[in-house]
Amino acid sequence: MTSITDQIRRNSVALISLVVALSSLGYNTWRNEQTESNRNVRVAGMQLLLKLGELDRVVFFAHYDRDNQEGNPRTGWSYALTVRDLGALTPEPANGAAASLVDVWQENWSGLGASDEAAAKISDSIDKTRNDVLQVLAQLD
Repeated sequence: MTSITDQIRRNSVALISLVVALSSLGYNTWRNEQTESNRNVRVAGMQLLLKLGELDRVVFFAHYDRDNQEGNPRTGWSYALTVRDLGALTPEPANGAAASLVDVWQENWSGLGASDEAAAKISDSIDKTRNDVLQVLAQLD
């Protein structure tokens, strides 16, 4: 009868190969998950930047041009809510900034065209969200 140490010694190459194979499989799985997560954040971030630009456009038309068609608050609401939903797919600080933007929009949208302060608050919140999204995108590996 052979002892366990003799069996390990005789099969050491096979055991080492098994450990290397399992380690490689584990690392490859982790790397694929990380890559997919980064891809999802990147796509959400790019869409966020587009929607922020469109919301900014609505603010400009509503406040500066007093164009009720292009600066329609309903359109602004749809962009603000889309920003919030896309922000939920991103890590902090973009997530919090997107949620905060909806609050700022809710408090100030009715002042567009009448109050420079309302337009400034919304624009500042859009700029902060944009900067936070860019920060998150720059940190992806």
